[in-house]
Amino acid sequence: MDNSPRDRSHSRNDSPGSHAGGAFEHISSTANDTVKLLRSLDRKKDRQETGLFLAEGARHAEEALANGWSPAYAFASQAALDRPQTRDLLERMQAAGARALTGSEKILATLSRKDNPQAVISAFRQRVTQLSDFPASGQRRFVALYEVRDPGNLGTVIRTADAAGCDGVILVGTTCDPFSVEAVRATMGSLFAMRLAMATFDEFRQWCGSNGVRVVAASMHGQHAHDKASYPERSCILMGNEQAGLPADVEAACDELVRIPMMGKADSLNLATAASVMIYEAWRAQAYQGANR
Repeated sequence: MDNSPRDRSHSRNDSPGSHAGGAFEHISSTANDTVKLLRSLDRKKDRQETGLFLAEGARHAEEALANGWSPAYAFASQAALDRPQTRDLLERMQAAGARALTGSEKILATLSRKDNPQAVISAFRQRVTQLSDFPASGQRRFVALYEVRDPGNLGTVIRTADAAGCDGVILVGTTCDPFSVEAVRATMGSLFAMRLAMATFDEFRQWCGSNGVRVVAASMHGQHAHDKASYPERSCILMGNEQAGLPADVEAACDELVRIPMMGKADSLNLATAASVMIYEAWRAQAYQGANR
């Protein structure tokens, strides 16, 4: 997605401020139209309309730039600009096409809705890969999430998939928004390093079939433990909805159903935890190829 944002930001509250290495616009009021626009990005409707989402902190901004994401806005506190690395980041964001803005920590807190906000808050253009464009030759590992509802779970799975060197995360059916503030926070920057696709289950299953991708699903109906499954050259871990798991027809269409052994009083694992167990088992089956530490 590369929608143009609703650019309502030139108001009387904006004024240019000169800093070493570049000129940044200064905003002095939380009532400024640009602040209102950026703050609105905590709502899914506004993210969909603008094609933008918020990323908090310099680490997220650095990860996004390193992976070629397109910035629309970069907002830093005036105090943070005393640090050369922050000023340099804002200049690089500006060179990449962002409107570079400065303001008080009060404005940053308004944007993040946190009392102690990060020194830099950015807005990037959403990026989703077509499933047909996912790499599907050679050795590949994917993760698919069926109608996941919790943004924290989604973000954590994306982070784990990145850590384990997966080739992409596929959101199947109606899921929560991967570009919500909560989901982006939970990825800890891995959102910007991971291919992300959205598909119906029929589209997902057709793609797997056409590319020789074996679907291994975690299920209460699994016939054996997850470490006994077959994870061939190309495989995809499929995890179900937090409350309902996978529907019977979806399970029936999978290549293999497995269960994660348990022995305590808990009747289930958190989705993100269960996905992590599965993701790392699939990688272990490939002898942790590609591990660098």
